[in-house]
Amino acid sequence: MKNKPNDTWLHQPTNGVWKSYTIAEVIDEGSRVANNLLKQGIEPGDRVAILAKNSYAWLAADFGMMLAGIIPVPIYSTASSETIDYVLEHSEAKLCFVGKLDDCSAAQASLASIPVITLPDANAEYTGAQDWQSILDTSTPLDSYHSPKAGDMATIVYTSGSTGKPKGVVLTHGHLGAAAVETKNRMVGGDELHRIMSYLPLAHITERSVVAITSIYGKVELFFSEGLETFVDELHHCQPTDFISVPRLWAKFQAKVLAQIPDEQLQEMLAGDGGDAVAAAIRDKLGFGSCGNYGSGSAPISPALLEWFHRIGVDIAEGWGMTETSGLACSNQPFTVEGMGTIGTPLACNEMKLSDEGEVLIRGEAIFEEYYKNPTATAESFAEGWFRTGDKGVKDKNGAYRITGRVKEQFKTAKGKYVAPVPIESRLATNSLIEQVCVLGSGRPAPMAIVVLNDQGLSKEQIKTNLEKTLSDVNQQLESHARLDRIAISETTWDVENDLLTPTMKLKRDKIEAFYRSSIDSEAESGVYWIAQ
Repeated sequence: MKNKPNDTWLHQPTNGVWKSYTIAEVIDEGSRVANNLLKQGIEPGDRVAILAKNSYAWLAADFGMMLAGIIPVPIYSTASSETIDYVLEHSEAKLCFVGKLDDCSAAQASLASIPVITLPDANAEYTGAQDWQSILDTSTPLDSYHSPKAGDMATIVYTSGSTGKPKGVVLTHGHLGAAAVETKNRMVGGDELHRIMSYLPLAHITERSVVAITSIYGKVELFFSEGLETFVDELHHCQPTDFISVPRLWAKFQAKVLAQIPDEQLQEMLAGDGGDAVAAAIRDKLGFGSCGNYGSGSAPISPALLEWFHRIGVDIAEGWGMTETSGLACSNQPFTVEGMGTIGTPLACNEMKLSDEGEVLIRGEAIFEEYYKNPTATAESFAEGWFRTGDKGVKDKNGAYRITGRVKEQFKTAKGKYVAPVPIESRLATNSLIEQVCVLGSGRPAPMAIVVLNDQGLSKEQIKTNLEKTLSDVNQQLESHARLDRIAISETTWDVENDLLTPTMKLKRDKIEAFYRSSIDSEAESGVYWIAQ
């Protein structure tokens, strides 16, 4: 970054107007704010939280604190007051940066007893808060930068907590640096300019790590988004060369296309003489006219969805990683058709293997070593120096891994047989009508699937016929004890706001099970039916 201070780095929209920042401008703002923190009595090694949506100031605060040796502690902008309280108390945060939030009430209650600095896009008043701009106007940059050792703490990142309280993952400068170098080699190598949308939460280590990597090691410009309402226009403005998303959003892109043209008709057009032009037009309409590198992570993506996008020239490389692996740890990059549906091979800085039970184990330079103030959880998470990821997987003849589910996701039916839900969900998701799916069945006579559908303009009778065929087709592929006795259709979309998804779009299975308890317990229904709202 020292060698390119005047390069344009970040692009921030505000009420539809874009403003660009150079590397030098962002570092200057971050340095001034960090110097102000030091003058307030915050010391190197102290923790300071960031509670905000992605923005240029989020990164300026993050980088500025690291330059001063202060430990950033990101919090998801969608976090509940209970989570905010827990993270602030557990990390012993001395101050919190607050930006734009969809629901300010949770933050206002939690931040009443801690000093606050509001970022430029903050949309609420906080008692006694300091203002970002006023700090810039009255502060000078740091006289010198903190020079950390590889083993020094860089950040504490709290897991999104699909079950139980979040754990604070301690990541060192060495962990982040090792992941950075190897991820750069796979994603943004070369001298060409990369344009990337930063819209997945920076509070998640993968988004933050990729942003940091591209910022430090690649020739990259980052574009932020003001929200869902403006995202499509912002995506077209950015014209990304690289685009990373999560399975649910990839499914929404597919649904957007299929809402305009039935899939059968589309496939005929793609197979015709003008198929390449049709595919290019679809990519351009989606905002991918300049894109050549696509990725998906956070949760398993349906092989059928990967194949559908492949047919329109969108080759999605599936990646895998965790907070504990400093972000990306394994990926099908460079993309290969043979590797489609796998998470590819591990980064060169890491080693992976499978336990006798099929659990994915990993060790290496980018792998964390401790949970903050939780030695018991730390000890339980390692076996002879290997981190136990909790994911089950298989390895193919080419050395590529495929994730088949979570160790603890398996459930036992009333028949005493264990069922792994993820492979069944992947089979159900081959039906493009299904946007979200969760297979449940602990203690039930048979497993069942709850689904949320895309709107493709079909009648209820057409939907019922469609899903009955899917139910029959999928059951024919399953062992008898794993066959579904029903597909229940929910008209409630699962999202972060109703606490049925984590901030990284993973299913909260226990919450979904509790939400639909009456339907799960009912034996009056079978086949395909709608859940009474």
